[in-house]
Amino acid sequence: MQRFVDTVLAVIKESVKTVTYESLNNIARLINGVSAILLTILPAKANVLEGLQGWELRPTFRGPRLPRWMENGVSSFNKFIHELPMDSDTSSVDYSSAEEDGDGMYPPTPSSQCSRMSRSSTFSKNYGHSTGWTIFFFSWILFPLRFLLGVPIRFCRLFYIRRSTASPRGSHQNSPLHGIKKIHSLRDHVIHRTTDRRRGVIEDLNLAIEKLLKQSGDGFCLGQVATNDIRGGVSDTSIPAATLGEDDPAPTEMKTTLHNSLNTDARTCQDVITELGYPYEAIHVITSDGYVLLLERIPRRDSRKAVYLQHGILDSSMGWVSNGVVGSPAFAAYDQGYDVFLGNFRGLVSREHIEKKISSQKYWRYSINEHGTEDIPAMIEKIHQVKSAELKISQPDLEEDTNDDQHYKLCAISHSLGGAAMLMYLITSRIEEKSHRLSRLILLSPAGFHHDSSLVFTAFEYMFLPLAPILACFVPAFYIPTRFFRMLLNKLARDFHNYPAVGGLVQTLMSYVVGGDSSNWVGVIGLPHYNMNDMPGVSFYVAHHLAQMKRSKKFRMYDYGSASANMDVYGSPEPLDLGEYYGLIDIPVDLVAGKKDNVIRPSMVRKHYKLMKEGGVEVSYTEFEYAHLDFTFSHHEELLAYVMSRLLLVEPAQKQLRNEKSLRLKRKGQTRF
Repeated sequence: MQRFVDTVLAVIKESVKTVTYESLNNIARLINGVSAILLTILPAKANVLEGLQGWELRPTFRGPRLPRWMENGVSSFNKFIHELPMDSDTSSVDYSSAEEDGDGMYPPTPSSQCSRMSRSSTFSKNYGHSTGWTIFFFSWILFPLRFLLGVPIRFCRLFYIRRSTASPRGSHQNSPLHGIKKIHSLRDHVIHRTTDRRRGVIEDLNLAIEKLLKQSGDGFCLGQVATNDIRGGVSDTSIPAATLGEDDPAPTEMKTTLHNSLNTDARTCQDVITELGYPYEAIHVITSDGYVLLLERIPRRDSRKAVYLQHGILDSSMGWVSNGVVGSPAFAAYDQGYDVFLGNFRGLVSREHIEKKISSQKYWRYSINEHGTEDIPAMIEKIHQVKSAELKISQPDLEEDTNDDQHYKLCAISHSLGGAAMLMYLITSRIEEKSHRLSRLILLSPAGFHHDSSLVFTAFEYMFLPLAPILACFVPAFYIPTRFFRMLLNKLARDFHNYPAVGGLVQTLMSYVVGGDSSNWVGVIGLPHYNMNDMPGVSFYVAHHLAQMKRSKKFRMYDYGSASANMDVYGSPEPLDLGEYYGLIDIPVDLVAGKKDNVIRPSMVRKHYKLMKEGGVEVSYTEFEYAHLDFTFSHHEELLAYVMSRLLLVEPAQKQLRNEKSLRLKRKGQTRF
């Protein structure tokens, strides 16, 4: 009879498992099929999708392209690293400098031995609480299944218990082994799931059903387990799992927990840099108005040439390293011998501020003005302090220049909103007669002028500006407010990749929203900086500032709404028109536009170029066949080569001082004769 009961239980569980799996898969196929039908009738889809690598307008296309190191989710980064030859070195990529003397020799890129490091966890301490709520949510969705499955199972178990009471000895001998086998089976299952890859919502539903079946088979209620997890915290039962050791590539033991089964990708820029074997340093910068910024660094402490990279709107420093060793500007600059600094604007959901309990309304009350006059100045001054102190220590015989206290050259690369903020910083510094410490500026599709834009942006302008005074009281910023929905977005990005027609439909619809721009919007959503723990947001006043620029057709500072308020800030009833002061720019500027960019069109970048030319600025203008996000999130060798070539036009401080000294000696020799 015992064998009969076990057989009945196994048949019921496998039958329900098969039915539910096939039902979910059929629902997913149905959604994917409907999306494919909708995708065929949408206009202009070819222009949106065929510009992406990995998209094909045939039934075999693979979905939106993610960066290579994250195509398979959590564990694929290490898989990419360990697929390299054992004796490989990331410095094998040739980005050699054209300098002829010995000053241009720098240590190679860190070896692959360091890049074999594997981080055991990328989840926050509060992840278990959110996972408990997620399991509780799934338990109520699957309540009918749990009820229908529980009735026959409980009946069979009751019958089995009555039979087993007649022979307590046999029960005492078999029950512990039976329970141990179930525990090991569950643990092996969780190990496979947690160490495999990041999953989407559909795969998590499959996992939840399988866990439900196992717990129902043991007579437990998933709802009770989830409630206990929420009240007392998720159980941290240790599970041995194979990972790669830090010093030995052979598999070693690590510990994971059951609450990691609902995984999500929460890697940071630090994780990407260190797992590729590059050095990393985090510098916390406090602005004059109390915001705490994260300035990240790939340090070359004795280098006399540095580069500062600043991201754009709804972005972070992750954009500069998202294409791995070969395709990322940050790593390419480091391989060229640069000390690399990655700036991060204010505007994270975590609300980093010296005032720990700052309100949401107060924290998000800033415009592009604060990006250009608070954030960038604070980070550049911190770079100057760090570089000056390190160079004095590493090179005590540093030659002093009586006209300048800066013994290194600092170039800046900015994208989108970062470009507008960088221009604002440069011009306001010149107006206030302060040192901006920059030697060259490379602007990738910079913001500032927006009057030539799509119909969608124009409609947004006409609706947003009249309602702005009312909306400002209720909407401090635009972001995803809760951890659960941020996790859901992160997992949906994986579903968009697994079900390509759905991803193609979302990609096409998002491109319509942003005026037809063919950037890889779905792939960007899947990047780790949009994770459940934190994400960049957009302040209401930043959006208002952009709408003001579009309406006025000028690149100007924020309009506070009244002549008296503007007078207090600017000393004039109207905001400062930055375009009128382009003649003050005293460093070379390189402008880059994208022919397929419908967020900031090439005509708007040419507006910057025209005003700079009229002001006598040393400026260049180049166009590439790119969309707006292709400048950071896509791997384009020609863009990377162009940016590196512009950086190499700036001589290191040491070489420049030697050349100036030799020129002075030559002139003295000529005057004698």
